[in-house]
Amino acid sequence: MNKKSTGQDKLRKEAEAKLPYSLVDTKKSAVPSNRLLHELRVHQIELNMLSEALRQSQIELENSRRRYVDFYDFAPVGYLTLSHESIIDEINLTGAMLLGVERSMLPHQLFTPFVAKEDRDRWQRHFLSVQKSDKILSCELLLLRDDGSHFHARLDCLQVVRADGLPVVRIVMSNITERKQTEEKLRISNLRFEAILEAVPDLLFEVDRTGRYLNVWGNRGDLLAASENMLLGRTVEETLPLSAAKEVLAAISEADMNKQSFGRQVKLTSSKGDSWFELSVAKQQSAATHEARFIVVSRNITERKLADEEIHRLAFYDTLTQLPNRRLLNDRLVQAMVASKRNNVYGALLFMDLDNFKPLNDTHGHETGDLLLIEVAHRISRCVREMDTVARFGGDEFVVILRELDADKTKSTKLASIVANKICTSLAIPYEFKIRNKKGKEVTVEHHCTASIGMVLFFKREASSEEVINWADSAMYQAKEAGGNQIRFYKPKP
Repeated sequence: MNKKSTGQDKLRKEAEAKLPYSLVDTKKSAVPSNRLLHELRVHQIELNMLSEALRQSQIELENSRRRYVDFYDFAPVGYLTLSHESIIDEINLTGAMLLGVERSMLPHQLFTPFVAKEDRDRWQRHFLSVQKSDKILSCELLLLRDDGSHFHARLDCLQVVRADGLPVVRIVMSNITERKQTEEKLRISNLRFEAILEAVPDLLFEVDRTGRYLNVWGNRGDLLAASENMLLGRTVEETLPLSAAKEVLAAISEADMNKQSFGRQVKLTSSKGDSWFELSVAKQQSAATHEARFIVVSRNITERKLADEEIHRLAFYDTLTQLPNRRLLNDRLVQAMVASKRNNVYGALLFMDLDNFKPLNDTHGHETGDLLLIEVAHRISRCVREMDTVARFGGDEFVVILRELDADKTKSTKLASIVANKICTSLAIPYEFKIRNKKGKEVTVEHHCTASIGMVLFFKREASSEEVINWADSAMYQAKEAGGNQIRFYKPKP
């Protein structure tokens, strides 16, 4: 039995069940008219049932058509169909609203006039490409409305064949003006950011917690430790000296805890010399990965550092001999006395004055006298240890601090005497200078100059630094009064 017979049997049973009563038992009745009447009524009910089913199907079909029309017409995008001549064949309400034209006015119109002039050539090339392809091809155009306004649109185009065999191009038209405006704002923002970077003399980096370079910005590539391509993907430990990498990682760690870090300095050495950078680090949270990232601003402070060093040098060092001046001498002496107390050992201070300096100045001028002072500074410095201090006290007076000699006073006195004698011997060696006389001729000048040295031991903090200097100065004058080129220990008055 086929499905059609089964359906008919089911329909008959349902129709017979709807009869209010049976006129005759069709299986037993011998009256043909009764059986015929029964069949007619069953058939009438079947026809009514089929008619009702057809009506319900038509209602559902109409509802479905309306839903399709609603979906088609009121979709958030425009739907349109173009012939191969780019003539509008059909368009939904949204598409008509986008173009700003009454829907009924659009069929049989060319689509090209709705494209802005600057985009028409590109549209024509795109439309030809769609006609040669079986894939969806997209383009973005500036479209014109009937009132003269315009909007940015994305057109997704596909060539299909209609039921009548004619090829047409189906297009989904989306209004992307808001996206374009956002992109334009972003483009302007990026241009502004790039202009700011051009104006900022700093290096900017984006790194992760491990110090791995994620981004490099800035126009000072000459300051980079390596090229941008060499930095990206690598860590600061791989690209910077160990001491500098430790400072950068410490700044990142500080920013990780406190959200920011300021003031840490790193030193980089290259063939061009030393460069100093000051770091400012800010923590940011990546929305994409939820991992912390850090913006590092690296400011070149080399000039400032050199200026600070120069200020320090001018404040604490003699400009002629480059030795510590009186201010730094006092600081070094206090340090030596603290070390003496800490280590329970003696130290010594030597105060010396040149014996035959003034005649050189008077005869050959101050420039020659300056050459002598520079040479004296070199000779004294060669006679002491690196831990000791040689200072220019003023004029032709020099001071030497001998740190941490010995815990025994006698041994300390002997050690200090050895250094003092060594200095006396060195300074007594004749000096030769090449100078130009008044006629501009280069001549060699030989000068003999010795020194009178006063010496005092100091232990712990039993006296002030000023007292120790005064004692050594007093002993120096004793050596001077004894004829010069002498060494005298300070002896307290009874």
